[in-house]
Amino acid sequence: MLDRSTRPLSLTAEGLLYHDMCRDILRRSQEFHAALDELKSEVKGIVRVAAIYSVGLSEMSELEAEFHRRLPAARLEVEYLRPEKIYDYVGSDRVDLGLVSYPEPTREIAVLPWRREEMVLATSPTHRLATRERIIPEDLNGVDFITFDNDLPIAREISRYFRTHGVEVTTTMRFDNIQTIKEAVVLGSGVSIVPARILKAELAAGRLRAVPLSEPGLYRPVGIVHRKKKRFHRAAQAFLDLLQEAPAGEVVSVH
Repeated sequence: MLDRSTRPLSLTAEGLLYHDMCRDILRRSQEFHAALDELKSEVKGIVRVAAIYSVGLSEMSELEAEFHRRLPAARLEVEYLRPEKIYDYVGSDRVDLGLVSYPEPTREIAVLPWRREEMVLATSPTHRLATRERIIPEDLNGVDFITFDNDLPIAREISRYFRTHGVEVTTTMRFDNIQTIKEAVVLGSGVSIVPARILKAELAAGRLRAVPLSEPGLYRPVGIVHRKKKRFHRAAQAFLDLLQEAPAGEVVSVH
């Protein structure tokens, strides 16, 4: 195996052959154990998520598809609820994660920032404000306005915006979800202020117009909530990582 006639010692032809064979065996052994570990560590389980309606079915479908692509043995279950129900579900551990707007931490619940969404004025294509490049607060005085139920944080924030700018609107309808508000705007029952990103389908179909608000504008924070000190199983942690891949300060606009 060794040529002892040289200094330093060198391998003979037989020694080189044996050396290469040993290296190949070690490499294949390492590959085998890595593949075995991967099989043993296949991530399985159900990830339970509660989300507000305005996160959007299409967006959650995209997240679910990407999650399944990464972890085919795991499953995502999404339930759409009002915000107060989401906090209840998270606190009682009925779900792993919650997605809410204007998130607030409590003694039992922690908040992770997710994104910051621009709010715009939604109008029907024939409304007098639909052709404006930008809306200043005074433009909204006296308009028929469709908004959210008073107990929802987004309704309180819109009301605060009006008070700050001395705006008085005529509230014609109140609803507890954005989808119903959008349909009322499409029918010409009034205008509304909603997150820009949830209007994509209606804008593409020409059913609505989205007009930006003048700066500083209005933005809706959306956060991820979970029970404090919760130990996530691997599938839940993987979905949380997927959510957090998007920048937390992201602003989506449809100008």
